[in-house]
Amino acid sequence: MSGFQNWLEYLNDRQELIQELTIEHAILVIQVMVAAIALSVLLGILVHRVEVLSNIALSITSIFITIPSLALFTLFIPIVGIGKRPAQIALFMYALLPILRNTVTGLNGVNPAVEESAKGMGMSSTQRLLKVKLPLAWPVILTGIRVSTLLITGIAAIATLVGAGGLGDLIQAGFSRLGLPGAYEPLWTGVIFTVLLALTFDLMYLVLRRFTTPSGIR
Repeated sequence: MSGFQNWLEYLNDRQELIQELTIEHAILVIQVMVAAIALSVLLGILVHRVEVLSNIALSITSIFITIPSLALFTLFIPIVGIGKRPAQIALFMYALLPILRNTVTGLNGVNPAVEESAKGMGMSSTQRLLKVKLPLAWPVILTGIRVSTLLITGIAAIATLVGAGGLGDLIQAGFSRLGLPGAYEPLWTGVIFTVLLALTFDLMYLVLRRFTTPSGIR
């Protein structure tokens, strides 16, 4: 119990720091996700009808996600310097695949008969995309966004190693003190609050899905 009590005291003593780092972590994730969603959905719309192009786009983004995270973070330091910028670029690259894959899958999964019916009603290709295909594909696309966000929230903890801040600062502080008194409290705090942040994002997406998905396809 003493370890748990020590952790509670640590939380109480460092409330402002934990809150600041949690907000910093959340902002980093949100910035990356906004950019990744915009590019991935647009790219998915452009390539989903052409199998060769969609395979190329998916293969490239698949390569990104296989690169070790620390290597990808440090790769951009000579180009953009240390701090948030290399972390944002690396996280952006990691975020692309789930969204792009689900956008292509969702759009290609729309029943051709539905699209033909819309075409028969005189809808243009743009109208069919915006009023028929995207709404029907939205639950699948949102699932990709949700997966990507959870992935990025976890990987962003490593961003501390390139000076990007966030909850990874607490994890790094704990590792740097391993074997010394007070080492585990910041470590636990960083890990637990990263998980809680991910769960918060996940809950937000569940609510978003509930209110943005047409009732007929929930």
